[in-house]
Amino acid sequence: MVTTFVFWISFGILYYSYIGYGLLLFLLVKAKQLFGKKQAIAGDVEWPEITLVVAAFNEEDCIGEKLTNSFALQYPAGKLRFIFISDGSTDRTAAILDAQPGITHLHNRERAGKTAALNRAMAAVQTPLVVFSDANALLDPASLQWMAPHFRDPKVGAVSGEKKVNAGRNSSTTGRGEGLYWKYESTLKKWDSDLNTVVGAAGELFAIRTPLYEPLPEDLLLDDFFISLNLCKRGWRVVYEPRAFSIELPSASIQEERKRKQRISAGGFQAMVRLWPLLIPIPHPVLSFQYVSHRVLRWTLCPACLIALLISNILLVEWGAKPLYQWFLAGQVLFYGLALLGALLGEKGRKYPLVQFPYYFVTVNVSVIQGFMRYLRGGQSVNWEKSTREKSI
Repeated sequence: MVTTFVFWISFGILYYSYIGYGLLLFLLVKAKQLFGKKQAIAGDVEWPEITLVVAAFNEEDCIGEKLTNSFALQYPAGKLRFIFISDGSTDRTAAILDAQPGITHLHNRERAGKTAALNRAMAAVQTPLVVFSDANALLDPASLQWMAPHFRDPKVGAVSGEKKVNAGRNSSTTGRGEGLYWKYESTLKKWDSDLNTVVGAAGELFAIRTPLYEPLPEDLLLDDFFISLNLCKRGWRVVYEPRAFSIELPSASIQEERKRKQRISAGGFQAMVRLWPLLIPIPHPVLSFQYVSHRVLRWTLCPACLIALLISNILLVEWGAKPLYQWFLAGQVLFYGLALLGALLGEKGRKYPLVQFPYYFVTVNVSVIQGFMRYLRGGQSVNWEKSTREKSI
């Protein structure tokens, strides 16, 4: 029966994408550790010079804290430089940066988007390594000391740090859901890196070899994802270093998180189109396997499969199918009921951990669909609207 086929195909894709891939990845990493040969990283013991690049747009509320955090980074004296870009800012961000000694500040009155700002900043970088970070992300002081040694391996083109979302007891339901999601993502990224390479770095903390940077198309929506996957496509490894981490606050509300996820989704579809060779397993079968399993399925088939699974399950139960399908339907109704309860409770939902994950999960998948429609319409500007974050760490 077609309905049964749709049900099990949808279930299989969803299970594999959210659970099965992680289990398979874990087993592959263990097998590699058991049977593979460990290669010592040889190279110069000298610390390479690094430039920290931060793009900031209307960040007067946090740019002072970001400057303090940047100067507190533990790295050999004279080896670390700073470039801040404040293009298009209409608040006091540019004035604050202008008054700060010890940095290179680039500013244009016109706002042409983050990719244009990064292209301009990279033209001023003179060090062998560059680290990208966001203005609202605070870095652990030892982060650069953990990242730099990886570049002694000549196959490593980039190093991705860990993104931590600081969702505390007073965080919203959305914030706690986002925090859980990033803990899961961090685990997958570690295993991806152990097996082969990270498939998509987070722009909060991301280092690359400066000569490998290629000027970005100025209509690009998702710069960090594109840069890292493009490096992989060119044969370089992107290593994950969880001891180097950034901390940022979660979105202030579900509306802000939905807005952020929609633009990320639109950027993801744009990047998938431009990185289409990665879908072909030749000449990079392991990379293609990771990319499709970890990224492409979640951004393409999974949201549709959630809808197909529910509709086919309802039809099967209506047509008198086996009790197994009734249990499946009961589980789906319970899951979506908890998500709906989370929506109805709003910020009060933070008191009820049981609703946090279903609420966030449904919100993310709805946002993926909305982001896809936005991409088709060309409705996502390269000048993204800034998301509001919770007030304090």
